[in-house]
Amino acid sequence: MTRSYSKYSAKEDLIWLILRPWIFVPRVLYILLTFIFLFLRILFQGNSKSKIVQKNLSKYLFDVITDLGPCYIKLGQALSTRPDLVRQDWLTELTNLQDNLPPFEHKIALKIIEEELGAPANELFVEFPDSPVASASLGQVYKAKIKNNNFVAVKVQRPNLYFLIRRDVVILRSLATFLSPLLPLNIGVGIGEIIDEFGRALFDEIDYEKEGQNALKFADLFKENPNVFIPKLEKQFSAKRIITTSWIEGVKLRDRELLEENNLIPASFIKTCVISGLQQLFEYGYFHADPHPGNMFALKGGSSDCGNLAYVDFGMMDTITNSDRLTLIKAIVHIINEEYYLLAKDFQKLGFLTKDQDLQKLVEPLKEVLGGSLSAEVGNFNLKNVTDKFSKLMYSYPFRVPSRFALIIRAVVSQEGLALRLDPEFKILKIAYPYIAKKLLTDNSEEILGILLEVVFDNEGRIQIEKVESLLNILFKDSDNINSDLIPVANAGLKLFISKKGSDVRKNLLLSLIKDDKLELSDAKKLIGLIRDTFSPLNIAKSAVQNIISAV
Repeated sequence: MTRSYSKYSAKEDLIWLILRPWIFVPRVLYILLTFIFLFLRILFQGNSKSKIVQKNLSKYLFDVITDLGPCYIKLGQALSTRPDLVRQDWLTELTNLQDNLPPFEHKIALKIIEEELGAPANELFVEFPDSPVASASLGQVYKAKIKNNNFVAVKVQRPNLYFLIRRDVVILRSLATFLSPLLPLNIGVGIGEIIDEFGRALFDEIDYEKEGQNALKFADLFKENPNVFIPKLEKQFSAKRIITTSWIEGVKLRDRELLEENNLIPASFIKTCVISGLQQLFEYGYFHADPHPGNMFALKGGSSDCGNLAYVDFGMMDTITNSDRLTLIKAIVHIINEEYYLLAKDFQKLGFLTKDQDLQKLVEPLKEVLGGSLSAEVGNFNLKNVTDKFSKLMYSYPFRVPSRFALIIRAVVSQEGLALRLDPEFKILKIAYPYIAKKLLTDNSEEILGILLEVVFDNEGRIQIEKVESLLNILFKDSDNINSDLIPVANAGLKLFISKKGSDVRKNLLLSLIKDDKLELSDAKKLIGLIRDTFSPLNIAKSAVQNIISAV
């Protein structure tokens, strides 16, 4: 039996709940009182140095979030990935929100399986356990065996989930909209829209048939990537409230010690995790919006540089438009080149600033927030630092968060938090900047070529040597990057230059040699010297040897 759910609608769902005051009023009072008691307890005990007090407080926090239900558990999961925001003794307890929640009754799970798949579990599976191996916010997972003797993960949805989410998203939206003027952050008038985005994602997430489609699409995107593994969907054992996939035998990305105990190198999984996340945002335009440690597994194999990583749970996915994707790439290039006026224009195009905003006034504030990210200060540069500074910036200037970026920000912040759990010294820019630089130098699409031309040539067609040098320095300043990227970049650059698509590059290069009707070779000589030094025969030889060694 299949069950259809309505799509999220803020207006219709609000009317639905208001017409049921016997549900609405008690629930609002309960939530308010719960948070008041939590606030008071944190106020009086939060700074205590007693380990027993802090342990009890963290357990109380876990119990409060668990008791409030799926919507609040999802918010708590986001917090559980941020060791830079939450003290360590609380964080340990909050990680249980990822996949160690109290399970619901086993007999209810068996009933749901029979309703959805049309037969009892003991008839459908060769082996089906008496208890789940994991229990998360929306469902619990069983390790079962099918007829080919392969093990599978059977996720069964929690009962009455549609009602619980519909009720609490409406209340969360109402409370947030009412209280937002009192909050010490200026996130704009869009807080209701941001919760709407969260609500739509949750409603999609409880449709396991849609999750199955998401898994297939995600697997197709990474089918050529040997370091990213997506479990196989078992369609015959999946429905609206049941989803079954191949079993993943791996180690959860919870903490460094756990990986090292299994002879796995934490840094290798951080790199695979971040690079695959950047690919999702900047290449595919389709991304996993819930990358917490319970949804990612470290697998055996891979290399010391890039570990093998498995993604699971594809209920919360989102897309980014091609226009937004390209504007974000431009924004990162403008940060690299310290072009803060152009960066402000990027923010305006993305909807973070209104069209009538005087962008010149934002140049100095943006420089203060993002300046020096490529200098010595890069060692202290992470999203938490930027977030702290941006909070002040958003309070003083008319920044707002467009609702379509709510899940993107959640995914990126969660992913950096996961990396920080594995390596407290991790800096996302050390991977993100070289990735963008390599993409600009190797991607031959029309859009990326246009951005590259903006970097190489100014508005008057002159070569911007310092910007080309900055781009190459970002990509090749580490010996590891030289080994893996030098030959691909050299090949891509040569192919582009002699191809049809390279006609604009050739034309601009020739025009840059002519100034005031005279031939001017100084810039060309500097460019040739820069290319010669970067792609010297010695460097090429080192890269070739390293690639051969890596392939063995």
